[in-house]
Amino acid sequence: MMKRIKINFVLILVLLAACAPKTTTPAELIRQSVAATLAAIPTATSIPPATPFPSPTPFNLAGLFCEYQFCIGHPIDMAYFDVSAQQNPAAPSSYGQGMIAALNANLFIQVIWQAAPGASDPQFMLDLILDDEIDTRQGNLEVKLIRNMNVMYTAITSSATTLLPFGGSGAWICGDRAFAWKVYSPQAGPPAALFEEMLSRFTCGK
Repeated sequence: MMKRIKINFVLILVLLAACAPKTTTPAELIRQSVAATLAAIPTATSIPPATPFPSPTPFNLAGLFCEYQFCIGHPIDMAYFDVSAQQNPAAPSSYGQGMIAALNANLFIQVIWQAAPGASDPQFMLDLILDDEIDTRQGNLEVKLIRNMNVMYTAITSSATTLLPFGGSGAWICGDRAFAWKVYSPQAGPPAALFEEMLSRFTCGK
């Protein structure tokens, strides 16, 4: 069943990338969206030296994105945009599958999801959103049950941009869908707290 789900997702992403070469894989599509999004980060001003951040996270997730029958917290000064629609206006994100992203000079966030009826292990989504060429897992994979959702989280480092070398990524199952989340940050500490706060505000239609 899981193999069939992943194959279906591959087909969906290939359709979304109709203008791309036929050899394009889901990981390459995600990599392309990351590269295109990160290219929009301003580079004229350098990131200030590291300073202590207040607990529990330096980013206030007062913003709430609610679309496609789920809600997810995000920093108030950032807004998600539909990466799927940007890649192919005729095939925007939907309830069954999608990709959104948000960024500013200090943070990059990406969320993907797909229909996964009957799935209980979100590992395949974590494998999908992480790019082995630019993302390196750090430490142990955390696996926990949060509000009846099977959740996985790992710290990462990334070579996607020198401005945001640290990060974290998580995946979880909610209802009949599987979700994955990834963040790039200038410091190692904030991503885990950011993930926890985001997930505490996450809801999905059942």
